Amino acid sequence: QSGDKEQQHLDGGGLAGYEATLPISEKSNPITRELDKADPVQIVQLLKECDAEIFQEEDEALLSYTRLYSESVLKTMINIISKVQEVLKDPDNTLIVLSGGGTSGRLAFLIAVSFNKLLKGLGQLPRYTYIIAGGDRSLVMSQEGLEDCALLGIEELSKAPFVAGQLDFCMNNLDIFLPVLVGFNPVSMGTVGSVAPPPRAGSDGSSRMKGGSATKILLETLLLAAHKTVSKDTDISEKCLLEILRTYERAHKVTYAQSKKIAALVKQAGTSLQKKACVYMVGWHTLGIIAIMDGAECIPTFGADYNDVRGFLIGDHSEMFNKEADLIAQGPQFAFSQEDFVKTILPSLTELDTVLFLFTLDDDLAEVEKLVVQVKEKTSNVQALSHATVGQYLPASLKKLFPSIMSIMWPILFLEYEGNFIQKFQRELSTKWILNTVSTGAHVLKGKILHNYMVNLRISNSKLFWRAVCILQRFTGHSQARCLEGLLQTIYDPEVLSDDIRNAELSKHIAIATEKSKVVPTALLCLLRNCSVQEAQLRLDTSPSIRAAIESSLNAPGRKRGADKSDSTGRSA
Repeated sequence: QSGDKEQQHLDGGGLAGYEATLPISEKSNPITRELDKADPVQIVQLLKECDAEIFQEEDEALLSYTRLYSESVLKTMINIISKVQEVLKDPDNTLIVLSGGGTSGRLAFLIAVSFNKLLKGLGQLPRYTYIIAGGDRSLVMSQEGLEDCALLGIEELSKAPFVAGQLDFCMNNLDIFLPVLVGFNPVSMGTVGSVAPPPRAGSDGSSRMKGGSATKILLETLLLAAHKTVSKDTDISEKCLLEILRTYERAHKVTYAQSKKIAALVKQAGTSLQKKACVYMVGWHTLGIIAIMDGAECIPTFGADYNDVRGFLIGDHSEMFNKEADLIAQGPQFAFSQEDFVKTILPSLTELDTVLFLFTLDDDLAEVEKLVVQVKEKTSNVQALSHATVGQYLPASLKKLFPSIMSIMWPILFLEYEGNFIQKFQRELSTKWILNTVSTGAHVLKGKILHNYMVNLRISNSKLFWRAVCILQRFTGHSQARCLEGLLQTIYDPEVLSDDIRNAELSKHIAIATEKSKVVPTALLCLLRNCSVQEAQLRLDTSPSIRAAIESSLNAPGRKRGADKSDSTGRSA
């Protein structure tokens, strides 16, 4: 249902004012309140702590939030697993559909690909499919506004409002569909509130970072448990679920044992972005999907250009997509394959660009080596993230091509066939955590973040429109009405705001805002300095970074603070 947001990483309770009423995925996390002032080592540490919150036990946390290990969550998972088992036992007449918008839709695609591969290895036909708002083009390029279309969601299922529309349709056709809703806010909040049943409730709501990771963990755990128990003809137990969940928790420790090297990568990527160069992430098989997801999500989250951070998928993808034709000849921003990388990116690579290679030692290492050699002719900023199982080693010829390699060693798991997928899922999650940290950290270093707010988000759907209004309230102390007015003035500039414009459909505001850059920072400066849109834009253009421009305006002499109560440091509580 929701899909692009870094702010999920920044959730937390006990905040004053309007924020107290926000859903958890929109709240600011106290852990990262000084993120904008952090150096690469500190950035990695802060994001490591945020990711660790996924695995907190219930008694360590705010009691009002259920956790991954909460009894109620485990019970609901067992309930869902029993439904999945029914589907798996009747392969000829059933299908498991994973659906979502933004990050959720991309995860639906990734998980459907993984479990169809699992079935193929057992000599069975694929039984998973995915639906993403906007179709396959949204897998490789951000098209977040399509999440708001309920009719599109229904149309996709019959041959959140996108997800809400599907849920509503399923609830009215329970003889055909069994809807399951995965989300991170109470169902009373947001568009799905009107149609989401109690937790009996396939659709999937999440967000780019922590919510995305938790979604991946939840869905893979319950689907893997369903497959294991069906093949062994046993009942599902909480113990089995907990064993799988703990493997993901171990993946967190294994991943962040590499913090020093992750920080070096953050610094390198940040330097490329600061110099207006690009960061390319080239991944083999599903690690390439993780790379594509990360790149696509930087566009709405940070207001990034599509080329700033980009992922590419190396390897056969002929059976992955629903409608691969949607991706062919759609323009350079939809390019994602090895051929696209070699033809369109390689010739224009410069010494300022960073290229990160993502692979496992089970991949075709000769192919990896060949591509690295080609890239090194253009830039020396090449890095590698390689996943190995104990006993596997990088060939010396490949190792010497990289100035530094982040080599993550995983233990040997002696498991039955389905269990082998646990390590694949661990490696994917580990890669996701590292790429999320690198792209977030790089944008922090570029000055795109204020405190821990993504102030340069692209207003591409209704959720992001209202988040923009909230950010304006948070930093100016003005009323919602005043901030809404300031936002609309910036969106429609140089047109004068009329009542017709003010009363126009939200979708019209979003359509115009999506095409403009730096809308929220511009509106923020207008409100803080009581200046024109042109003056605000000039200040942004002549400032070293967005953050610097806003901070100088926040600290401008004579600026009166509104409802935003600050402590002696000028920080909000």
